[in-house]
Amino acid sequence: MADANRGVPLLDVNRDNRPLRDEFIEALTEVVDSGRFLFGPDVTSLESEIAGYCQVDNAIGCASGSDALLLPLMALGIGPGDEVIVPSFTFFASVSCITRLGATPVFVDICPDTFNIDPEGIREAITDRTRAIIPVHLFGQCAQIDRICQIAGDRDIPVIEDAAQAIGAAYHSRPAGSWGSVGCFSFYPTKNLGGMGDGGMMTTNDAGTADRLRLFAGHGMRPRYYHQVVGINSRLDTFQAAVLRVKLRRLSDAVQDRQTNADRYSRLLTESKLVASDQVILPPLDPNAFHVWNQYAIRIGDGRRDALRAHLSEHGIGSEIYYPVPMHQQECFEYLNVDRDTMVETERASMEVLNLPIFPSLSEDEQHRVVECIGKFYAAGAKSAAA
Repeated sequence: MADANRGVPLLDVNRDNRPLRDEFIEALTEVVDSGRFLFGPDVTSLESEIAGYCQVDNAIGCASGSDALLLPLMALGIGPGDEVIVPSFTFFASVSCITRLGATPVFVDICPDTFNIDPEGIREAITDRTRAIIPVHLFGQCAQIDRICQIAGDRDIPVIEDAAQAIGAAYHSRPAGSWGSVGCFSFYPTKNLGGMGDGGMMTTNDAGTADRLRLFAGHGMRPRYYHQVVGINSRLDTFQAAVLRVKLRRLSDAVQDRQTNADRYSRLLTESKLVASDQVILPPLDPNAFHVWNQYAIRIGDGRRDALRAHLSEHGIGSEIYYPVPMHQQECFEYLNVDRDTMVETERASMEVLNLPIFPSLSEDEQHRVVECIGKFYAAGAKSAAA
């Protein structure tokens, strides 16, 4: 059993990185000695390796996952008067990339069983102003990307996959980032493939699209000092690429560790009888998806999510709520006047979801500690009710 006096962190980046420290230092030393801090060989190599990993023809590095979402919209020429379909139950960057260009986000509700955008909702939201669709592969599980691409293809609408949390995930055995016009990845340190700072990557099978993405990521400059379009400065630096190449070689093992941890949580929570009582609802699994578990997201179905989280915190157990405020309820998007009756599942998820620690080096002992703490919370509640 777990040591009751020890806490469990939500994340432990240092613990995950520690076994690779010597390899990091060796790789970074080579970059320092080369002096090629931008556009170094590690960047080109990482792009090639990510393209192979995602089974696409092209991968283009950029400065962040946020830029990875923004640049495809820029390359498509999206701007004022255009609409882009996107879920509201997502991180801010999935939506801000749209509004930064003066376009209008059109929010679609999620499927209650996966937290991912509802394909039928997408179909209903399409208008003659729809210029792109951004499905988000949330928490490491792909949306129903085959149906989404079919719906989009019937109307010749580009699909931009937000796979920031889903590198290595797949749907019908086809990798995330290989389905749409462009796949977008984040290398933020907490991601399954996390760097030591910001970084991003875009994937595409179309050479022309890849060329246009590179153009917009480099100030729209080609040749040097001659600007064809108004681009931005978005480069993946060589230090980050060197670190990511080391970690990419272990990504499959890290994913397996996350899957092991997810399976163990599901077993322990089921054995605790909490699941049977519907107090804790396990993360949903799409049988067509290969889940890489960037997050382990349970639902607390009895309205006590915030109280449970406070209880976990009091006992040193890390947790997080992704996401407590849907995008359509954010102050900066109030002007959109979204009908909340169309966002029922999104708002329900925001009130019920709780994310537990699931990083690769999380121990079995620590998982027992998490589940025991949840069990004690409900046991105490039962005693209070009986009294």
